[in-house]
Amino acid sequence: MRSSSSSSWRCQLSRATRLALRWCRRRRRPQPGAPGGRLLALWGYGALLLKSLCSNSLADGDTLLDCAFEPVYWIVDSVTRWFGAVFVCLVVLLTTSVVVIVYLFVLPTIVSTYPSYWVAWHLSCGHWLLVMVVFHYYKVTTTSPGHSPKDKIHIPSVSICKKCITPKPPRTHHCSICNTCVLKMDHHCPWVNNCVGHFNHRYFFSFCLYMTLGCFYCSMSSKALFLEAYDAVERFYQIPGPTEASPETTAHKSIIFLWVLTSTVCVALGGLTLWHMIIISRGETSVERHINNKETRRLREKGKVFKNPYHHGPMNNWKLLLGVERRSHWFTRVLLPSSHLPDGDGIMWDFSFARSDPMAI
Repeated sequence: MRSSSSSSWRCQLSRATRLALRWCRRRRRPQPGAPGGRLLALWGYGALLLKSLCSNSLADGDTLLDCAFEPVYWIVDSVTRWFGAVFVCLVVLLTTSVVVIVYLFVLPTIVSTYPSYWVAWHLSCGHWLLVMVVFHYYKVTTTSPGHSPKDKIHIPSVSICKKCITPKPPRTHHCSICNTCVLKMDHHCPWVNNCVGHFNHRYFFSFCLYMTLGCFYCSMSSKALFLEAYDAVERFYQIPGPTEASPETTAHKSIIFLWVLTSTVCVALGGLTLWHMIIISRGETSVERHINNKETRRLREKGKVFKNPYHHGPMNNWKLLLGVERRSHWFTRVLLPSSHLPDGDGIMWDFSFARSDPMAI
């Protein structure tokens, strides 16, 4: 009798509990006809769908920030991709205008007023810089920086590209503008409409260096003519002013344009060239510079010191970039136009110490 009463009591308690839970569930669930019930249901469904598609164990604040700025990145990449040819045409146009002005107004003045040895020096130095600028700009725009091989599986890699779904060798990074992985990627330069990577890094740096030297040469050579032309144009626009011939006024304005353009480019491009000289001496690229700085701070907090595995000493870093193997190569490969290939294939790299040491990938 006692067992049957105990069983009946348990059944009654279980039934009462189920009814209470069902009643609470009905109270919490919005009725279909209630105001805002359908809207709340849609909102909950959308939130659940968004979480199921976007959330995972690796999601953090940086991931959400990247997702929020993804439209901005897409706009910048699209504009850079479509305007790359425009930037190249602009470089060619401005360089051509400088050369024409020098041939029409600067060189005749030098030939007619300077001694013969200074004339020979100006002709030799000016044309040497012009040849080096044209050669390296053509090579950096037409030479492929090198891409990660997609048909080879057994290659040394440090990760898998999330966009290309291919192995990424060391120092390889994905370019969102070119939409491919670039070997030893430095950056994407819109002024050459190409990525700067393993096979054209030397051409890019040489172009920046010789363009800076060429602009400095034009600026210093035309400084006296610029001061004279500036005074003449200032007198011309005075009221009342002297009457001057139109060709002479055009020559003065051309000299002013030449000096302002070359001086501005010399300062701006000179700063960029100096920056690349610093990171080349450290055995880094522009991308690796940011990665290594972040890795240095992370290891410093742990009491460790970061070492760049691709730093072989400043002089050796320059030799690797410029392809200098003998002393004569400083003249034949650096001071003269040369199409020699860089050292290595961009996939295999020599490390300056063991792989067990802290390193950035």
